Amino acid sequence: MRKVLFTLFVLVIASSMLFAGGSSESDGNVIRIGVFEPASGDNGAGGKQETLGIQYANYLTPTLTLGDTEYQVELVIADNESSNDRAATAAATLINADISVALGSYGSGVSIAGSDTFRAAGVPIIGITCTNPQVTEGNTHYFRICFLDPFQGTVLANYAYNVLGVRKAYCLAKLGDDYSGGLVNYFIEAFESLGGECVSETFPEGNSDFTSYIANAKNSGCEVFFSPVSTEAAQLIINQADSQSLGMPILAGDTWDSNVILQAAMGTDVDVTVTTFYPEGADADFDNGFKEWVNADSTRLNNNGGDDTVAAVTAMGFDAYYFALEAIKNAGSSDPADVMEALWDTELDGISGHIALDDVNGDAIRNTAYVKHCNNETGAWDALPSVTIE
Repeated sequence: MRKVLFTLFVLVIASSMLFAGGSSESDGNVIRIGVFEPASGDNGAGGKQETLGIQYANYLTPTLTLGDTEYQVELVIADNESSNDRAATAAATLINADISVALGSYGSGVSIAGSDTFRAAGVPIIGITCTNPQVTEGNTHYFRICFLDPFQGTVLANYAYNVLGVRKAYCLAKLGDDYSGGLVNYFIEAFESLGGECVSETFPEGNSDFTSYIANAKNSGCEVFFSPVSTEAAQLIINQADSQSLGMPILAGDTWDSNVILQAAMGTDVDVTVTTFYPEGADADFDNGFKEWVNADSTRLNNNGGDDTVAAVTAMGFDAYYFALEAIKNAGSSDPADVMEALWDTELDGISGHIALDDVNGDAIRNTAYVKHCNNETGAWDALPSVTIE
């Protein structure tokens, strides 16, 4: 039998390593924030970058004072694997860790799939970049700090019709995917209302061959290829569009705003433009601080796609952490019910802009999207004029 002192030592070490993002405090002065994000699956790359923004904010601000007591803010991270089937399990893991509020998820489908688990437990969750309206629709526990797809689809449709001057668009979504399917539908609605024509297709789960879809886009006389799918599928589309000489611009939404896309398009003739939440360079202090932090650790650098490009989802993750802290301060309590009530009236001047929520679904009141064009020579994004719709 082990000696008592050694056993106690092991228990202390084990408890200090139980949760990702921080160490437990023996006096109980800990506030836990759940991170409901994919670290694997189709959206693993984006989920890791969103999580990095949360972790960087926690690194800068690891404590919170309520009344006369200072609390350590600890991140509890659960990988939802980009899977609707795994969403409830990941959500339950966070709830069982006694969190005050959760953040996430990258990916609207998995956000919707995990929603009921958070609702049943009475734990609020803040969507960071999950843009499908169904995430928050009809509930009082899911909030959101980003713009929504009806807005994003309208911006993209207007860009295609008025800036690119195209009149026929090819639209490709993943079958059964709430995000890409929803955004394609909003794009089609807006594009056709402008007088344009759309050809629409879907591809099944697990598909890796996009040659027939690219051929269909070319053969149908389309002038732009719109496919707001996961970064995993996007890389394949770019590679195959290059090998097949697609010959038309590609448009996509926020999921394509990633250095994964920049790396895939580097040195090709594929023309990629995306809409997103934050342009690198908008806040020099944040950009420079994040780059220094991410470059200081090989795991962080790897989770950021291997370089120090600042993704918009990272900036949004950063803002979400501070929005959660602000809600806890406004509540004067870390109890989930108190935080949920306080979230409705919480506001924050974040690096991505001012964040305030509407009183209907708890969605951010946002009307500006940033437009980026992939520079295939420099491997960076070139910022285009932002779009604001009043």
